[in-house]
Amino acid sequence: MKIIVVGYGEMFDSLVAGIMASEHQIVGVFRHENVIYNPLKRFIYDYIFPSVNKVFIRSLGLYDIKAKSVNSKKFREEVKKLNADIILVGSWSEKFTIETINSPKVACINVHPSLLPKYRGPNPYIQVILNNEKQSGITFHLMNEYFDKGAILYQIQTDISEDETGLSLKLKCCELARKSVIDLLNSYSAKIQIPINQNEEDSSYQSHISLKESILNFKKEDSSQITRKIRALTPWINCHIAYNNEFFTFEKFKVCSEISKLSPSTIIKKSKNSIFIVCKDNRVIEFSGLKLKRPILSLFTKFYIKYFIKINSKVL
Repeated sequence: MKIIVVGYGEMFDSLVAGIMASEHQIVGVFRHENVIYNPLKRFIYDYIFPSVNKVFIRSLGLYDIKAKSVNSKKFREEVKKLNADIILVGSWSEKFTIETINSPKVACINVHPSLLPKYRGPNPYIQVILNNEKQSGITFHLMNEYFDKGAILYQIQTDISEDETGLSLKLKCCELARKSVIDLLNSYSAKIQIPINQNEEDSSYQSHISLKESILNFKKEDSSQITRKIRALTPWINCHIAYNNEFFTFEKFKVCSEISKLSPSTIIKKSKNSIFIVCKDNRVIEFSGLKLKRPILSLFTKFYIKYFIKINSKVL
């Protein structure tokens, strides 16, 4: 089958790698740089500061489709000219129009990194960890005019480990996509693919997490919730500790064995570059490698900890 791969990041590369290891043919790729950069800026980036995706497809000699949008007339003309059977999407920001969805001969398929219909929406890697799910996975589904609502073609799941981060879960899902895309395409070739409509009663949608939500709240969150949030947001958003009118980032954290009798959010110890804070469940977490968020003040973090942070005072 003739495939056009649309996408960016690790999921895009994984789909390309999986198809290249199969009997199917990639007749073209369409990268996100086409949408976010004008032609001149894209040219400069592609030939002077190429992205990882650009370097990868260049090394494989793949045809790089040039158009302003997946919904442009130019892109649909390329789909027809390349006689594509399937458009396969791995991470994208635009909503596909019906005209684009109907442009390949067989189907327009998206891979979503959750077990649909649960966790529709952007970056479900964060949300499944925040909600203490034990499993996640990927779903290949037909595309329609709604985000993540098309009929399911293929699902595969993976366990979420106790120390899982958003990044490690993303890499797991990308590896699942690389391995399973071959089975998906083979089932289409054999004409044994049966789409299954999603059950709306089981559906859930998660929006982008806000920067405000990245502030750790020791009065409302126990040690498990705090650590899950830190792991879930890695590497996209740095979690912050709020103290008076300043915010700290940190490099490492560790849940200590001790149970404190002091109230949640209390700073019970400090050193040159670390502080120990009581959580809602009275467990204590050590945060080390502290740095004040404001760029100029960050140079004086150790000074600030020594002279301005008081033992038995409280963070947010």
